[in-house]
Amino acid sequence: MKPNSKTGLSRRGVLGGALNTLGMTALALTATGADAKTRRKAQKGSGFVTRDGIHFKLNGDTYRYVGANIWYGAYLGAPAAFGNRARLVKELDDLKALGVTNLRVLGSGELSPLKNSLDPAITIKPGTYNKDLLAGLDFLLSEMKKRDMKAVLYLTNFWEWSGGMVTLQYYTNGGNYINMNDPAHPWPEFADFSAQFYADKAAKDVYYDYVKMLVTRTNSITKTSYRNDPTIMAWQLSNEPRPGGSDAAIARNADAYCGWINDTCALIRSLDKNHLISLGHEGLMGANNNRDLVMRAHEHIDYLTAHIWPLNWSWVSDKDLAGTFDAGATKVQAYIDAHIQMAKELNKPLVFEEFGFPRDGGQYAPDVPTTYKDRFYSLIYAAVEDAIRSDTPVAGSNFWAWGGAGRALHTDTWHMLRGETSYVGDPPHEPQGWYSVFNTDTSTQALIKAHAARLKTLKSVKAVA
Repeated sequence: MKPNSKTGLSRRGVLGGALNTLGMTALALTATGADAKTRRKAQKGSGFVTRDGIHFKLNGDTYRYVGANIWYGAYLGAPAAFGNRARLVKELDDLKALGVTNLRVLGSGELSPLKNSLDPAITIKPGTYNKDLLAGLDFLLSEMKKRDMKAVLYLTNFWEWSGGMVTLQYYTNGGNYINMNDPAHPWPEFADFSAQFYADKAAKDVYYDYVKMLVTRTNSITKTSYRNDPTIMAWQLSNEPRPGGSDAAIARNADAYCGWINDTCALIRSLDKNHLISLGHEGLMGANNNRDLVMRAHEHIDYLTAHIWPLNWSWVSDKDLAGTFDAGATKVQAYIDAHIQMAKELNKPLVFEEFGFPRDGGQYAPDVPTTYKDRFYSLIYAAVEDAIRSDTPVAGSNFWAWGGAGRALHTDTWHMLRGETSYVGDPPHEPQGWYSVFNTDTSTQALIKAHAARLKTLKSVKAVA
């Protein structure tokens, strides 16, 4: 997730030798040309999701999906006191019953001094990894495979809740960091600090070491290498990697930002010929509406993503949803349309991989009604269906987030405390229940299920013709 645009409230060697920057860029260019076509042909019928222009393909057919975010999947899957495999199996069964076939999952995490960050985390220190959490990711993927689900795994985080880019710098800069929402460092100082990562060679080295380890990891349960596992749809470079928070930082970081994207794409493609690569970007709001930079950032990325947060962006007021919903909905539709147009120009698929809305009155408890949340989900799903009928690049969506059987442990503490294992859809830096879809949210689940059923039979104008 991302900060409120006004207050900054958050929700949520480099390549080991011969691969220098020029070499990596060349690899990335090659992978978007003839190599990509060869890869698609070889993968037909293999179970891997591929890209053909504005569409995803799976075993020769156009692949579209209804998805969810479940950041805590590896945590539930861990064979440790903080895990709960029985709950994970039930959550996957419940999601499958709704027609959800794609899960966006935290595939990383850095143990951090940041106040509202996860503990434990996968990276304990540079080069040392939590075996239980990696085993948890193995278990998650093995169970998803049984249910014909696809995973999108993000490999770090721009925000603090899983450690992220600020922590990667902390590991290598002598211990310097700032906390999000620290009054001594008001917005956009945290975002500008985090974005220094793209030009920090030492911090990127730690990141690249992790990427290499995970991409080449062998699943301890299925005995399949991650790079050969069709359960994984895409590697995602980060959760919401912004080029900065201030306009000055974005301009200053643009070259380093795009260089990091291109170099990481090249690294992954040098190790893995099977999987798609995505950026995990919010879209225009994640670049202060710098359209040219968003387009440039996706030059070597396989598909475009957009995240939609009307409350965080002050498009609606949770204290007056009735009075502000319609004006917010107009802005949401304009945001959707703008990203469809960019995806057309890029000739790549588009996924709305995060979208969320508050419960009535901005309250968090599972028994609070979801009147306007349901209206928002209906708006997003209708937009996806209309876009598919019109044969646009839209391929699917992932709502934020599945809370399932998780429940906040406190009534007097709005966020998840370190070491807690309640695991709702909202990460530890956010109000627990803020954007979660719980297993008791029957009306919201009905919308998800109906949308999934329609997507199975939906035909585009081009396909009908």
